[in-house]
Amino acid sequence: MALRTLQKWHGAGNDFLVEVIEHGTAPWWTPRRAMAVCNRTLGVGADGLLLATIGPSTSMVLYNADGSIAEMSGNGIRCLAAAVRRSTMADWSTLEIETHSGTRTVALEMTGDAGYGSVEMGEVTFGESLPGTLGVAFVGNPHVVVRDDPKWTDAMREELAETLSDQIGGANVEFLTVLEADHVSIQVVERGVGWTEACGTGSVAVVAVAHREGLSGADATVDNPGGALRVSIVDGRATLSGPVQFVANVEWLEA
Repeated sequence: MALRTLQKWHGAGNDFLVEVIEHGTAPWWTPRRAMAVCNRTLGVGADGLLLATIGPSTSMVLYNADGSIAEMSGNGIRCLAAAVRRSTMADWSTLEIETHSGTRTVALEMTGDAGYGSVEMGEVTFGESLPGTLGVAFVGNPHVVVRDDPKWTDAMREELAETLSDQIGGANVEFLTVLEADHVSIQVVERGVGWTEACGTGSVAVVAVAHREGLSGADATVDNPGGALRVSIVDGRATLSGPVQFVANVEWLEA
């Protein structure tokens, strides 16, 4: 049996389990183990498992709830930075983190177990649009943005999301409602997870596509079901801002 010590955090309801380990630690997590701990009935429950390796540099690996590896998470990377800061009892306000999508800089201000941070998300690029969508965007990971229809049921959205995701080999699908030029709302079916309370990279993708289509400005608040995130895009490069909240320390014992 193995005992793992984890922290649980969320960013606007997008929740993660985080393990902070020292550089050189032998790998232990596997897709099967990640899926087990993220299971909301038989495990602890989370949208994903974040592995933070600290040492000469800080790196991030993210397992989705289904055990697959994700390239990037805008909410997750803030949670990981907060977990590293808490674990090391540090007081820095910025941290560079190596991800599968490149190095990202997180700025973070904490008051007790809660905080607010921003992440330099890098360049947003666009793919060939799919019929019936507003566009395809890449924020280190792939996204399809759809103008939402209030007549749709969630079952209809899920079916559409699965179809669109399959067309480009797997993607998060965002359903967009424009409220004002600087204010939009989304619902997200996330690849490897399903419905999520918030999606940071999805919020960036939505603003980038909506701005390109003349539906919003390049600086906008994005209402996710779990809370609001802020996206600013300058010269094609995005910054994402939002909250982080510590939930609990967790001991996970796997037989």
